Amino acid sequence: MSTTATSAADRVDAAIARIENAIEHRARSSDALAQRHAALKARMAEAVAALDDVIARGSAG
Repeated sequence: MSTTATSAADRVDAAIARIENAIEHRARSSDALAQRHAALKARMAEAVAALDDVIARGSAG
């Protein structure tokens, strides 16, 4: 293989490695966001349930 072809192949390999790294980073970021969303959703459900209890007690009294 000529030097030019080797350089081109090296650049393609480097580009593929950068793309793979970006895909892995995006997947990790997406997982973290999904976990934060689930935690927030659970906390909001707890808050709404607590408000329901307060409203129910106020209506009963």
